[in-house]
Amino acid sequence: MNRQEIIDTIRKKRSFLCVGLDPDMDLMPPVVRNSSDNPLFEFNRIIIDATIDLAVAYKPNIAFYESHGSLGWKSLEKTAEYLASHPRGPVFTIADAKRADIGNSSCQYAKTFLENLPFDAVTVNPYMGYDSVKPFLDMPAKWTVILALTSNPGAGDFQTREFVTVVREEKPGIGTPLQLHQAVLETCLSWGSPENMMFVVGATRPSYLADMRKRAPDHFFLVPGVGAQGGKLAEVAAHGMNQDTGILVNSSRGIIHASRDEDFDVKAREAALALQKQMEIILGASPHKHSQDGV
Repeated sequence: MNRQEIIDTIRKKRSFLCVGLDPDMDLMPPVVRNSSDNPLFEFNRIIIDATIDLAVAYKPNIAFYESHGSLGWKSLEKTAEYLASHPRGPVFTIADAKRADIGNSSCQYAKTFLENLPFDAVTVNPYMGYDSVKPFLDMPAKWTVILALTSNPGAGDFQTREFVTVVREEKPGIGTPLQLHQAVLETCLSWGSPENMMFVVGATRPSYLADMRKRAPDHFFLVPGVGAQGGKLAEVAAHGMNQDTGILVNSSRGIIHASRDEDFDVKAREAALALQKQMEIILGASPHKHSQDGV
């Protein structure tokens, strides 16, 4: 799915919702856990069918599959294929793998998630620098989603500390010294474009989100942390949206584990619908409303 297709899907569904497919067996309804030889995929299938008209994107976190060995990996494959071929699609799909390594290893990671598996995008850790990220960016018609500022409490250990000074001649107004996450963003902007690169920016730090939008006005942000982690949708939208909406807001546990009862799919849909309705209001009230209407 290319950038324009993402924008068109946001307009069509009046939503910028990304559903995190992070199935926890301990939280899974017994009706699924005990009645299927592949409960991870069966759970995902039901959640997808219940929410796909409300969601623009889906993001399986790979840890929830790798922890189950070969069965988990098979579940991930089936989930990716199901999303890619769903009759009510297309939707944007993100492998939340947070991979990157020296060149040869990164090439294999890129092939795993963007070639062997039919994902549109993969999350990448930029700590090892450009050569570790380049193999992902080189995948044609695919997206690289770079970790910039995460939503967890430990992000303050490094990401918001001042480490470096970066001066960009073309943006002399952006001050120095920079915090680490700002330096990551500033550096990575030259690696890709708004057509093949996004940034992870956590919802739990809205003031940082506003600063990052100034630095990267055109890129999409993948925003985790709304809901269970305490992020507020209205604040995220106010600080992070651009003329093309520019944000995909992820919710995982708040949707997929809204209930452990047999009606878990109904409760998941209700939770997704509640977010979608808020997003519809935000899009309608946006100063960039003309962009959402396609005028």
